[in-house]
Amino acid sequence: MFQDEGRFGLLGTPRRCWAPPGMRPVVGARLERKYLYAFSAVSPHDGVLDSLVLPWVSAQTMSLFLAEVAQRHAEEFVLMVMDQAGWHLAGDLVVPKNMRLLFLPAYSPELNPAEHLWEALREECFANHVFTDLDAVERVLTAGLQTLESHPDRTRSMTGFSWITSISLNAT
Repeated sequence: MFQDEGRFGLLGTPRRCWAPPGMRPVVGARLERKYLYAFSAVSPHDGVLDSLVLPWVSAQTMSLFLAEVAQRHAEEFVLMVMDQAGWHLAGDLVVPKNMRLLFLPAYSPELNPAEHLWEALREECFANHVFTDLDAVERVLTAGLQTLESHPDRTRSMTGFSWITSISLNAT
């Protein structure tokens, strides 16, 4: 499984949107900096996705997430591939017995297929929305993650890097 965290909050991000010819779209924005964090682990092979929404990132919340994934996959051994964020390398990080961590090279987010989850969520659930509070952000984020979790074929197609296989097969 590949693991990553995404930050979602009140700070709005205007995106391109459709408007009738001659009309300029009006999109609200907010400048308040309050955030929640989505912790997710995805198996690109079969599209299985496990997620938790937590209030901050730390070794403690990372340990909580790893324990949740280990519990959901209690009958399996999980190789968790992740970046080298400080809380991933912290001495007080608790790694479950049925899990081992493997770290990606530093500064290489393009190697982590879980990064594609955040692109989809931001585009489909957060683009051009203004939220009144973090509870509203949490509701939208949770619903978006549940949608991804319930559609493993779509998640697999987003994270599986299947285009590499098709290029190499077409080249021969």
